[in-house]
Amino acid sequence: MNQPNIYAVIMAGGVGSRFWPQSRERTPKQVLEIVGSGSMISNTIMRIQPLVQSNKILVVTNKLQKDIIHKQVPSLPLQNVITEPLGRNTAPCIGLAAKWISHYDPNAIMIILPADHIIRDTEEFLRVLQRAAHVAQENDALVTIGIKPTHPETGYGYIQFEDSSEKNPYAVDGIYCVKTFAEKPNLETAEKFLKSGDFLWNSGMFIWKASIILREIEKHIPELGEQLTKLGHAIGTETYQATLERVYGVIRSISIDYGVMEKASKVFVAKGDFGWSDVGSWDEVVRLTPVDGEGNALRGTVIAKDSHRNYIDAGNKAVAIIGIDDIIVITTDDAVLICKKGKSQDVKEVVDYLRRKQINGLL
Repeated sequence: MNQPNIYAVIMAGGVGSRFWPQSRERTPKQVLEIVGSGSMISNTIMRIQPLVQSNKILVVTNKLQKDIIHKQVPSLPLQNVITEPLGRNTAPCIGLAAKWISHYDPNAIMIILPADHIIRDTEEFLRVLQRAAHVAQENDALVTIGIKPTHPETGYGYIQFEDSSEKNPYAVDGIYCVKTFAEKPNLETAEKFLKSGDFLWNSGMFIWKASIILREIEKHIPELGEQLTKLGHAIGTETYQATLERVYGVIRSISIDYGVMEKASKVFVAKGDFGWSDVGSWDEVVRLTPVDGEGNALRGTVIAKDSHRNYIDAGNKAVAIIGIDDIIVITTDDAVLICKKGKSQDVKEVVDYLRRKQINGLL
């Protein structure tokens, strides 16, 4: 079999509202150093480069973030940073990228990656992607990456797979037929998923041919497929931008999971065990960050007395805590977040409040 022509699509249009006050509309989570060194998007692109040439890496973002993303990864051609006029969830984002890629090579393989994940074992990650690309190339299949769960997590969706080598010759390589997709469960259900052994965390990473995902979109989300066809005709012409604006003005917001993956017939999941985290909240950052003898993770100038198990990012300020346990403190030049550990998923509600009150200077 010929080696597939592989493109990577990095989805980088989100605001990362759960990481307020550091993450803002113009400086979103993916351009920040949330864990370790290097921004999340630059690390994502660096990680994929052994498998995908730089000129075949596309980033899909929005107008506000285009320039800062290009500054983060100047090796990426500017024309490879594609902008959406409006956020319309993952199906339109992926469809837009697929149209651009199919403009050059309809049979090219697309690897779709969020810009803001952490992966500890790059070598194993690339091995899983290569196997998934092989299946997508050979079978015209839709392949997603499922993460081997380590605990009964309620913040992720799950994928149930069929572990049968009789029906599926790829099972020996850790690639299985998908049985069903499950929404984020409650704790009791998550514990059952973990105990069953045939559920994986849904990572939001995908591998398929550009032509195949466009075909599946046309089949399962026909109204989106119709608009993407109009957009495809405009790529490379003077009417492209106007057509893009019109298309995004009428298409609805829909995820690729709900719109396509849950309905398609030839869907595989590749099991991944490479130190993955979607870093979905400050609590997840706390979990990933080394601590001192008192259980504290302290960044910047922090004075801690009789305080335990705290995460403090002082930014450019000096922060003192006395007799405080189990809190998260994040400072910026214009805002301070103080949050009890275990409650950082609710930070999004602060951003929603600021948006309702039109306090745009803090968004």
